Amino acid sequence: MILKFLGGAQEVGRSGVLLSDSKRFLFDYGVKLDHKTAYPMEAGRVDAFLLSHAHLDHSGMAPYLYNGALAPSFGTAPTLELSELLLNDSMKIARNEHKPEKFHRRQLNNFVKHYTSVEYGAEMPFEDYNVEFHDAGHISGSSIILLERDRAKDNRRIVYTGDFKLQAQSLHKGAEIVKSDVLIIESTYAYKDHPDRKALVRKFTDDIKATLQGGGSALLPVFAVGRGQEILAMLYENGLADNVYVDGMVKKATQIVRRYPDFISNPEVLEKALQKASMVADRNERELALSEPSIIVTTAGMLNGGPVLDYITKINKASKIFLTGYQIEETNGYRLLRSGTISIKGNNRKIENPVELYDFSAHAGMSDLYRYVRESAPNTVICMHGSEENTKLLAEKLGGEGFNTYAPRLGDSIELD
Repeated sequence: MILKFLGGAQEVGRSGVLLSDSKRFLFDYGVKLDHKTAYPMEAGRVDAFLLSHAHLDHSGMAPYLYNGALAPSFGTAPTLELSELLLNDSMKIARNEHKPEKFHRRQLNNFVKHYTSVEYGAEMPFEDYNVEFHDAGHISGSSIILLERDRAKDNRRIVYTGDFKLQAQSLHKGAEIVKSDVLIIESTYAYKDHPDRKALVRKFTDDIKATLQGGGSALLPVFAVGRGQEILAMLYENGLADNVYVDGMVKKATQIVRRYPDFISNPEVLEKALQKASMVADRNERELALSEPSIIVTTAGMLNGGPVLDYITKINKASKIFLTGYQIEETNGYRLLRSGTISIKGNNRKIENPVELYDFSAHAGMSDLYRYVRESAPNTVICMHGSEENTKLLAEKLGGEGFNTYAPRLGDSIELD
């Protein structure tokens, strides 16, 4: 067995791990969305593509695999629909910005056609292997993937976590811990724990109430897939479902999530939140949303595009911007937090409204990364999907506990004994 790291090695983004044995399995195949898009290394021929979840840093190059070769893909049902939504949007953005496209409609259609939806916990035989998908607690349909070689042929359990979260969220109960021999684990937050969630939710909702009482609107930029649905559920659970407006791609993503109630823990909460919310269809309805103190849940989460740029120029002085997710360097959200400015159509604009970041991460924090490794009980741990500093830090500390560890670089290969 040989593992090769095509992306996501000492970096966050463009995840891709190729396992070569008697068959070739590819775990994820994404893109890196910083100030410019970066792509994973070529995968070559694969016998099966295993997709952990829909976010583009894991799914963004999936159609590229279907330019001639037609290997089967496996993942959950919501992962397929949410991936298709995001991939279509990425193609649209590339065309609008006159950027080269790595794949076209035909490859995307082939990816969809050759995708098999699987349930959590169901055994899926694949020749001399067994594949299982387990709840990762990250977003709807997100999975921790177990690839097990036939017990009669030198059994080996390879577990690939993708992105996961052990702590419960409003719509997710938390990840399953899967026993492993070789564990390939994300390292995004190997350096810190996230704040206490109950205290953070209380501060977040209190700040929204104070903004509304002061006559302003609460502008909540969100990631369309995952964070958008989580925030809607959170608002409902905390008595803030009235005067909620939903705009941008979060509308379509939420409709997909609600079609798969078995993949979230509180589907009734999301349904009730949607019954209360108003869906914004056009600019006139955006003006209506701003005509009174309101809560506006809209894309894009890092302020680099989408309806949020329209709202941010029109909110009144009493309004506040509530950032609900990580802001990549050189994005508008990152700039706003540090300099109070954003760029709109190439023009630098000063934003006078207060802005605050609330760490509602759907990734495991430091303590839960160590907990997962200890309870999964592997012999070998491979730390990826994190910065060079974080992957090396996690590998070094786990090595001190007696695990055989690696923090591979892009293009590295590891032969498993």
